[in-house]
Amino acid sequence: MRAIRAIASNVAIDVRTAAPRWLFESAAPAGVVYQAVQTDTGVVQTDSLTIDEEGTARAAARFDREFERRVEDEARILRSLRADLVLADVPPLAMAAAHRAGVPAVAIANFTWDWIFSIYRTFDGLAPRAIPTIRAAYATTSLALRLPLHGGFETMPVVRDIPLVARRSSRDPADIRKQLGVDPGRVLVLSSFSGFGLDLPLADLARSTDFALLSPERDPPQGLRYEDLVAAADVVVSKPGYGIVSECAVNGTALLYTSRGRFIEYDVLVAGMPRLLRSRFMAPDDLRAGRWTASIHAVLAQPAPAERPRAHGATVAAEHILDMIG
Repeated sequence: MRAIRAIASNVAIDVRTAAPRWLFESAAPAGVVYQAVQTDTGVVQTDSLTIDEEGTARAAARFDREFERRVEDEARILRSLRADLVLADVPPLAMAAAHRAGVPAVAIANFTWDWIFSIYRTFDGLAPRAIPTIRAAYATTSLALRLPLHGGFETMPVVRDIPLVARRSSRDPADIRKQLGVDPGRVLVLSSFSGFGLDLPLADLARSTDFALLSPERDPPQGLRYEDLVAAADVVVSKPGYGIVSECAVNGTALLYTSRGRFIEYDVLVAGMPRLLRSRFMAPDDLRAGRWTASIHAVLAQPAPAERPRAHGATVAAEHILDMIG
């Protein structure tokens, strides 16, 4: 959104999402209209590392039963907005509604939901129509802008690969560390496990003499963006996902990762990470027990990739999008 506005400042942007309003208030350009609505179901998780495969299938089945009504509702809203284009990451509802309203739909993502769900056998019995519905919606996509570290996209007719889209901090890491009260020579570790929750001994880890610990979920820093925290950290401890992998890569931060259950994207990310950043696996038992020190020092001892990856994907995507709307 920021890249689009940087090129064409008069473009109106309406966002319909279940993502929290504060995310757009803190990061989106001024004047973006936010509307809360469920656009897909994703995966159901019991904590940040555990996927409920049965719950995921049941949620997808419930959404699928109402899919036609949702498509008509969204198409009506698109007509009322006189939308020129729909950009989606990547709820099938967006593509289906855009097709119904006669509006081009652009996907931008590194995976598709039919690909994610394809490994869950629970869908065969509990949600047999969900994946075919998703694939039919994706088939109406006008253009897919495919990010690196990708999987899926076979059902989308036109696919163009673009560089990383990632948030790079514009601040000096030393200044960020000073604001955080972290000594310049001390190893700073950022623990990041989203909003699903995870039982970690953070209080014990925070007392470590081996490193300083920063946990935004426990103690959110004020006046700093998330990418600033990544840039200031020496190591991020997390599960691998496109967002954290790309942000560590462009900010030159090492990633200490653990497994995240049966999630097909995991293998793609793990295979691709070594060419983008320093990374190392830490067993879930060590993660939960707070045995982090040896792994932290090991990942920091790795040589950095020879070059930082290209990270101008937002500008490339914005140019494609603006070309489509004239």
